[in-house]
Amino acid sequence: MLTRENYYSPEMNQVYMSASLYSDFLACEAMAMAKLRGEYKPETTKECMIGSYIHAWNEGTLEHFRANTPEMFTKKGEIRSEFKLADQMIQTLENDPFCMFALQGEKEVPMTAEMFGTVWKIKIDSYNRSDKARRIVDLKTTKSIYELVWSNERWAKVSFVEAYNYLRQLAIYCEVERISTGHDSWAEPLIVAVSKETPPDKAIISLLDEARFATELRHIEENMPRILSVKRGEVEPVRCERCAYCRQNKRVRKVIHYSELA
Repeated sequence: MLTRENYYSPEMNQVYMSASLYSDFLACEAMAMAKLRGEYKPETTKECMIGSYIHAWNEGTLEHFRANTPEMFTKKGEIRSEFKLADQMIQTLENDPFCMFALQGEKEVPMTAEMFGTVWKIKIDSYNRSDKARRIVDLKTTKSIYELVWSNERWAKVSFVEAYNYLRQLAIYCEVERISTGHDSWAEPLIVAVSKETPPDKAIISLLDEARFATELRHIEENMPRILSVKRGEVEPVRCERCAYCRQNKRVRKVIHYSELA
């Protein structure tokens, strides 16, 4: 049974599809399968640790996080200087009544639903299940809220929401929540974003776009037969030869033309 505690466990990742696992398969099938088999674990970056710290604050589990992440703190229990920005980011949110209102609700709520030939799992940062104001809120940390980010997929600079495929993620969340709860419509999807600038910026961003959500879900449905065949071991995963996993065990087998570098 899926719970908050076992949500990220290898066993649950084998059973369920998720937005992050789906993204892994799109990026590199070989890397996704290596992660599923426990053969590859990406390095935990400073940015990831800051994000986890702020999510623990939102969940109300900072003390547990401190106990399990000693590398972020000094022997006196103070947060290390390279992570002090995380406390500023939290204070920025705490000092904004509208942001705190948006983050109200049940915390870290796991849900499952069957769609596109498999069972999916999601974990909602802040969830309001009231029929009058049904709302899914995802807490995001980002370098900048307004600075555009280059996207190889779109070959252009786009917002951080587009660059990191948060519309796709929230489309999955809204559809799983809709199926799981038996509603006819999607919940309101919001992002509460806080930046890693000094001082931090913040915003509440609506991702309400039914046409875009429908398009994202249609693309997922089209991609799932291939992904499930790879996940079940029926076909060999394709290597991208560019991600960290592929780079660390790459074997050069041919000469490439310079035009292939773009």
